[in-house]
Amino acid sequence: MYFGQRFYGFASEAHTEPTVESEIFKALERARLLVGSRKDLCYSRCGRTDKGVSATGQVISLYLRSNLKEAGGNVGERSEIDYVSVLNRNLPRDIRVIGWCPVAADFLARFSCLGREYKYLFWKGGLDVSKMQKAALKFIGEHDLRNFCKMDAANVSNYKRCITDFTISACDQRSNHDELWSMNIRGSAFLWHQVRCMVAVLFLVGQGLESPCVVDSLLDITKTPRKPQYTMAPELPLILRSCLFDGVSFMCSSDASQALIEHLKDEYHQYMFQAAIFDEALTCLSIPEPNPLESPKKKRKHIPLLSRELLTRNAEQESKLSQQHVVEWLP
Repeated sequence: MYFGQRFYGFASEAHTEPTVESEIFKALERARLLVGSRKDLCYSRCGRTDKGVSATGQVISLYLRSNLKEAGGNVGERSEIDYVSVLNRNLPRDIRVIGWCPVAADFLARFSCLGREYKYLFWKGGLDVSKMQKAALKFIGEHDLRNFCKMDAANVSNYKRCITDFTISACDQRSNHDELWSMNIRGSAFLWHQVRCMVAVLFLVGQGLESPCVVDSLLDITKTPRKPQYTMAPELPLILRSCLFDGVSFMCSSDASQALIEHLKDEYHQYMFQAAIFDEALTCLSIPEPNPLESPKKKRKHIPLLSRELLTRNAEQESKLSQQHVVEWLP
């Protein structure tokens, strides 16, 4: 798991440090757990989260040093290296390993994954959640989602993806008379920025600026062959919550588990202290009475999505071709 606020995404890229992946490999090197070169590790990542995105269920697979005397042998959890404890002693506070599992030699975290779940947090405010849920249900099933992603022309030619579940529910948290809610999305795989694009459109529906039927129009590529120009939802509230595998059962020693609980509680309390300070600052602000002589600020006129300029094919292609060093995304 990791908190993505200070990282330039998960995957290591040239000239973009720090990344979560680079910090993990630094920890592996310090702990002397690596065997051979990186090519020999058969390394694979399940998800490739962007800058600012967090995860509570990211999964990677690779060969590591073990107490096994020979390949394919059996070793009890107690006699194996306590990978969770060893790595967490060498990782920064905003990254933690929460479990490990021995797998078959042909297992790859990316291609062995059966499904992924994302969660997007938001404050309800004046949003019409019932309309948002009505629109969200239209995503369920297999659809061409080219109008709900950032085009990846260098690596992706098939934009069909399957969403298996999309729910919107309240979280058990309030602040200044507002409620924290979450969008929970499950699917087999996701396109680049797909979740943030879907969320952005649902926010427009929740604000009453678009009808839930706009999702139908954007999913119909004969009617809307190219993506209208719109801004994605912010990255910070997005969480890669879990990755689903068949026959994988993660382990964590009792000592490592207790250390994780204490660490997360401490981090939680530290962030709550910061939130309390901002809350205190809000109570100290004096809200001036409205001045009748001041003209109200004009609201920016909303242009319906289906009336907006469409991205040109060149723009769609160049958005990714300009970054040739990127070699993969979620399948």
